[in-house]
Amino acid sequence: MTAPTFPAAGPPLPTAGPAPLPAAGAATAPVSRGPVRDRYFDLLRALALFRVVLYHLTGWAWLPIVFPSMGVMFALAGTLMARSLKRPAVQVIRSRVRRLLPPLWLLGAIGVTGMVAQGWGPDAEGHPGWWWQHLAYWILPLSDPPYAYDVAGIDGFLGESWPEDLAGPLWYIRAYLWFVLFSPLILRGLRKLPWLTLVAPLALAVVMRLELFSTTERLDSAITDFSTFGACWVLGMAHQEGVLKRLPAYIVPSVAPLFAGAGLWWASHEGFRSGFDLDSIPLAQALWSFGCVLLLLHYSPSWTEWPRRLKAFDRPITLLNSRAVTVYLWHNVCILTAATLYDRLWSVDALSENVPWLLESWIPVLLVTWALIALCVLAFGWAEDVAAKRRPRLWPDGRP
Repeated sequence: MTAPTFPAAGPPLPTAGPAPLPAAGAATAPVSRGPVRDRYFDLLRALALFRVVLYHLTGWAWLPIVFPSMGVMFALAGTLMARSLKRPAVQVIRSRVRRLLPPLWLLGAIGVTGMVAQGWGPDAEGHPGWWWQHLAYWILPLSDPPYAYDVAGIDGFLGESWPEDLAGPLWYIRAYLWFVLFSPLILRGLRKLPWLTLVAPLALAVVMRLELFSTTERLDSAITDFSTFGACWVLGMAHQEGVLKRLPAYIVPSVAPLFAGAGLWWASHEGFRSGFDLDSIPLAQALWSFGCVLLLLHYSPSWTEWPRRLKAFDRPITLLNSRAVTVYLWHNVCILTAATLYDRLWSVDALSENVPWLLESWIPVLLVTWALIALCVLAFGWAEDVAAKRRPRLWPDGRP
């Protein structure tokens, strides 16, 4: 599993300027204020997105330990979902699904067209009927959408693995969709049996590790992701419902390290497969993410305005939150393209002979990756506005 909200919430509300002075003798009406963004959550979401991109570029297995991005993004999405469920559940689910699908459809329209143009077709899965049926997952991702395994790519610009990189992040979209569909039931359980509902996904993660039952491959991946990050989603809902605030102040700092420590212990017991990568050990990922997210939500300062030291980062953080879905969906392809383009510099003798260390560095590739992500934001980010029924914007970084 790899690395969203996660679609994030909509763009931050514009900061109102000074109110005009009332005319002489006019009555002063009370000031009505709309909902205020939690800038602490915006910071967490931006850090999570940046860490996802860095991890997929470098492959450093210690990054998920330093900051469990996926657990954070699921928790933030759970918080927003619980807040929205003050309205009728059917209306909320329809709204969330509508915000999710148009950016995915745009990705699929471009990606599937490219794969078909390079020879992918009904014979790819051994039976034309299966190919057409599975293609529907690009429309409604209740399971992982199919993709081509063997295509030519674009020499010098896009590597042969581009379909896999394109479809790789879609496990998150599928998991998010199922969490949204089950959220009304989860919220009901959280209000009646909060602690049982909170630990139930972790118990399911243990059951999956013990392999007490077998399922199909598609169902198994869905249940595994649900059990791995479900507790973080429920944590976000519990935070919004005030469940965590009812605990004595010392409980969370005492309990959270125990869950996180159990996750690291289990990871060491499993040998940190795939180079110390938590993603390959679902139970360890579930426990570590739960412990870390529990601490982050417990700290939660609920900033309505940026602290002085963070004000300089307002625009990039606002942009990442406004285009979180676009960044997440396209970042893998941007990484592959950046690496492919940068590798072409090895053919320049002056560079390969004099500064090979520069050509081996990941830093220039990261910079090119973010430049390509910026182009994707300009080219495809409007789909998020259309999905949210907003006026399309090119660069929503919070400026008037």
